[in-house]
Amino acid sequence: MSLINIISAVGNNRGIAPLFVRDCCIEIPAKLGLTYNQNLKDSKQMANNAVRERFIDEYGTSAIWMGGPVVLGSLCNKVIKKCGYNAGVNMSLFKERKDQGIKYNIEKFKEKAPEAVKDLEKASKNKSKYQNLQAGKFAVTTLIPIALMGFILPKLNFKLTEKIKKQQEANKKTEVKNNISFKGLASTMANMSNVNKMAVTDGGLTIGRVWTGRNRYEQMELGFKNSMMMFLNFVFPIYLAKGLDKLSMKLFNTDVNLDPKLMNDSEFLKAIKNGAIEMPKSREDVIKFLDKNPNNRFSKLCEEYCGVKYLKNRVRDPREFVDTRKINDFTKEIEKFSAEVRKSNDISKYAKRAVRIKSANIAANVGISSFLLAVALPELIFFLREKITGSKAEPGLLQ
Repeated sequence: MSLINIISAVGNNRGIAPLFVRDCCIEIPAKLGLTYNQNLKDSKQMANNAVRERFIDEYGTSAIWMGGPVVLGSLCNKVIKKCGYNAGVNMSLFKERKDQGIKYNIEKFKEKAPEAVKDLEKASKNKSKYQNLQAGKFAVTTLIPIALMGFILPKLNFKLTEKIKKQQEANKKTEVKNNISFKGLASTMANMSNVNKMAVTDGGLTIGRVWTGRNRYEQMELGFKNSMMMFLNFVFPIYLAKGLDKLSMKLFNTDVNLDPKLMNDSEFLKAIKNGAIEMPKSREDVIKFLDKNPNNRFSKLCEEYCGVKYLKNRVRDPREFVDTRKINDFTKEIEKFSAEVRKSNDISKYAKRAVRIKSANIAANVGISSFLLAVALPELIFFLREKITGSKAEPGLLQ
């Protein structure tokens, strides 16, 4: 993967990449260090117990939270396939619209995409059963991660601590060092985007962690911590990215709202220069445009950046729902970027500056979000913990 593709992935705040970077590469290692130092103020034994619990909790949860969606989703799709259905039939198509819907698409694509239409017909004729299968998929892929992360993992973690503390009490004169390994538990979700499913399981995780807290102080701390983590992971980075991009326009007079990978595309820039990007005139024309011009540059851009899917014969996949609002916003951003680029004397120079600024914004977003998650939030929790409990140690480890 090229550097620009990595920057693009990390800059997509509706994807998993920035969550992985913040969570596994920055936030957790920093939290482990802070946890050890904070509990060392009580004792070395307390510090060892606290950092071991945090290590298992953080990385075990991340394994389930991020690794899960692919595994359980695939398993559920296989079950749905064995029942004779294609899980790729989008549930949104059951609501008929003037330009797309399951019945509408069956009529429109029965000659162009007969195999895909068979999947639509099967789902349409057995609507209740198909919807139940998809509902079951959603339940399995959200409730299992919630149970694992919110209830089972912390209980097992606490049991391990109890066992080790008994050994430590029995050997007070001997310093006991424990190297703990854990198996990442995997689970997944269906029907929503992976990030949205992760947000749902995060809510369930918060409930589970509060429920399994060993005392009311630990419950209060876990409730506050997990709620703030949800905000800093799923809400704050999106608004921060918008703010940084707006600030870049004011400071550098450079539009950086598009994906850096697209702004770095020489063919895209050439098309802007030549005025060769034909786009739908309104949101109402989007689907008609995509179907009429499957090999058009804009249609291919929508395929890459807006989730539009085409079959091998370049017929739009009738089983998929088209988010016309997202495409309409994408169109406006291209028009805005094109207008700004044409104002400059050198299109290539403008684009390179835009990519550099956007890359810096992405790095700043990850850095600021990670600092808040890995340093500011833990320090705030430590401060509140001492004020409320009168101790610097983990509340769940106190007698």
